[in-house]
Amino acid sequence: MSANKKDVALSPRRDFLKTSAIIAGGAMLSNIPFSGVYANEGGTIKIALVGCGSRGTGALFQALSTKYNIKVVAMADAFRDRLDKSYNDALAKFGKDKVDVPEERKFVGFDGYKHAIAAADVVLLVTPPGFRPVHFEEAIKQNKHVFMEKPVATDSPGIRSVLATAEEAKRKKLNVVVGLQRRYQNAYLETIKRIEDGVAGDIVSGQVYWNSGGVWVKPRVAGQTEMEYQMRNWYYFNWLCGDHITEQHVHNIDVANWVKNAYPVSAQGTGSRFLRTGKDYGEIFDNHTVEFIYADGTVIQSQCRHHEGTLNRVDESFQGTKGRAYLNANNNSGKLWDTKGNLLFNHDGKGNPNPYQTEHDELFAAIDKGEYKFADAERVAKSTLSSLLGRYATYSGKEVKWEEALNSQINLMPEKLAWDALPKILPDANGMYPFAIPGKTKAV
Repeated sequence: MSANKKDVALSPRRDFLKTSAIIAGGAMLSNIPFSGVYANEGGTIKIALVGCGSRGTGALFQALSTKYNIKVVAMADAFRDRLDKSYNDALAKFGKDKVDVPEERKFVGFDGYKHAIAAADVVLLVTPPGFRPVHFEEAIKQNKHVFMEKPVATDSPGIRSVLATAEEAKRKKLNVVVGLQRRYQNAYLETIKRIEDGVAGDIVSGQVYWNSGGVWVKPRVAGQTEMEYQMRNWYYFNWLCGDHITEQHVHNIDVANWVKNAYPVSAQGTGSRFLRTGKDYGEIFDNHTVEFIYADGTVIQSQCRHHEGTLNRVDESFQGTKGRAYLNANNNSGKLWDTKGNLLFNHDGKGNPNPYQTEHDELFAAIDKGEYKFADAERVAKSTLSSLLGRYATYSGKEVKWEEALNSQINLMPEKLAWDALPKILPDANGMYPFAIPGKTKAV
């Protein structure tokens, strides 16, 4: 990872208003003269994919499925097998006219991203999120437009790096879209617009959830180095994933920030390794429950867990002085009621575009026209920091303030990235990894 950017101590509320003013609808930005870094004027848009796993391949498919003249010309991944599968899947679906990645533009290893970025006009950054800060910095340094997946960092030094790079992207007028797709989903846009218009009054409480049975495990293979094992099982190591409160639950926490038009000023909560306790689950918790406190006293209750056989729930609810709201991305629904239970608005989810596709449609429309419309990185960095604030609270068992979280100096990234290098967290003789113990762990 690159050197840490300067520390930033900002008021979450003031900062949110600043960010919202910058990105509102994208329309405001489109009035700023485009820098000329890349004005396509109908020509071929060359893209590079950095991170060729399933989500990276999905993002590539969505980019190539837009109506614009797009060609993937370079691919990079730490692992050759993932790159080959992604390439072959894309070639089978889109053909050589869209997939022009000869052997010399297939880059494998930890440094391949630099070469892939250099070959393209637009980059898709879809590696495990621990790499996002340095990859984003390199893309903007090379004057490229960016689509990158959430979350955008796994520790506070990474957040500060992304915030600094986001400012540079805005200065250069480079479009940046980040994959919190609810921001591009009609049910959310229409429902939250009505909340912003005051239909539910002042939002005074809320509940956000990502409860599921958990994700994959890839057993250790004979001969793997520790670095390769952790990279293959990136979800279970905080330097790569950030724990599922960050990797998945950031979606719902971002919605809370959107509805509140603010970021939390503090958090406290509880979490543990309760069911997923074996060595296959690395260091992360399997449950987190957090109270996020906002400057006006609002409490948003956050809950996420990985427990098989329990209730799955991924949605958001909010209560206001005039009514209440419910949002669900999976069925594309948004509802508003008044305080007497009368239905005021119902988005039924029918006939609406896939928000994953919409992200790319809108990004590439702007690039094709030579417009500057999207500056998602700052907002998503602060929603990612909100999720880290929650993790710091559950790991430590203490109340953690926004400024403490933002300015933490704990850097999770390895000192060296190489297959024979060692990550900072290592297993004991029984293959078990150390994990946070509330009341004892220093999290910030």
